[in-house]
Amino acid sequence: MLDLNRQAQARLRCENRLAIVPGATHLFEEPGALEAVTDLARDWFTDHMAPAHV
Repeated sequence: MLDLNRQAQARLRCENRLAIVPGATHLFEEPGALEAVTDLARDWFTDHMAPAHV
C-alpha cells in the first residue's frame, strides 16, 4: 500500500508530503492512529486553506 501512495505522490505536481503514522495499517484501526491522521489533515488545511493575513 505504501508503494502505491508513493507512486501517486510522484505524479502530483503541487506541494505535497507523505506522512507515515507509525504502526498504522491502511484502515487506521489501531489506537491513536485515526487521531494522528486527523491531526495531520487539520494541520494541512490550516496551513493551506486559511485566509491570507493582510
